Amino acid sequence: MKKVIEVKNLVKKYGKLTAVDDISFYVNKGEVFGLLGENGAGKTTTLEMIEGLRRPTSGKINVLDCDVRKKLECIKERIGVQLQSSAYYQFLTLSEILSLFGSFYSKNLNIDELLEMVDLREKSSSYVGSLSGGQKQRFSIIASLINDPEIVFLDEPTTGLDPLARRNLWDLITKIKSQGKTVVLTTHYMEEAEVLCDRVAIMESGKILAMDETHKLIERSRYPFTITFIKEKLSSTLLKKLKNLAVVENIFGKENKYLLKIKTNKEMNEALNIVQMMNPESLTVGRATLEDLFVELTGKTIED
Repeated sequence: MKKVIEVKNLVKKYGKLTAVDDISFYVNKGEVFGLLGENGAGKTTTLEMIEGLRRPTSGKINVLDCDVRKKLECIKERIGVQLQSSAYYQFLTLSEILSLFGSFYSKNLNIDELLEMVDLREKSSSYVGSLSGGQKQRFSIIASLINDPEIVFLDEPTTGLDPLARRNLWDLITKIKSQGKTVVLTTHYMEEAEVLCDRVAIMESGKILAMDETHKLIERSRYPFTITFIKEKLSSTLLKKLKNLAVVENIFGKENKYLLKIKTNKEMNEALNIVQMMNPESLTVGRATLEDLFVELTGKTIED
């Protein structure tokens, strides 16, 4: 696959603080690539250096066969950028803002079609201040699409949104990918990265701890298989058998709700047979998540 972004040994320092610490990665054409990590991990700084908004301390950045440090003008017409925090003219309507942004480029998309894409056509004569949080985020994303970019950069696009608005944004990002565009996004939502991204780089303290396709990253987990079940009374004999096959935990301290963390498919099948013999009130078989891997790699949850 063609690489549209290549980053090599990228470093950004602010005095004694190293915000981005010698990272390297690439992004393939047409994929959704995610930078996943807690606040302060270096995700936004990395994105802004690739976009040309911050100057690296050292390292190489190549975007669409252009050296960003030497030929920034080469990519400006070909990328779209949605910043973590956006501000728009208070007394321009949505259509007027998009028209203004479109005038900055030699190529731009139809304004009504963009607004229709995010169900905002009826709001074309409204001001940004009258929109809900989800509507503002959707508008912010189509504003980054006005020049029909080849690569779209989205920095924490769903932060602060309710679950329904977040799902709507996921649908929009999927739609953008289906148009053949490359999407690079930052997020600290594990589920979001797992659902949307083809590949993910997990960042911590300016470094990349792990990077791969999402399902392959999850397979690296120490315990890739899980079983959860509810059983009021669990005999000591069966509990001992389960502990020989898995790590057994009570979920959130509930004595009747159990989580089994299991290393191999064979052990998972054996443990499942034992649990089914108990006739539990509920039973769920699953796999590890990106959050499980993040905890293993960093020793903390992303909220910490």
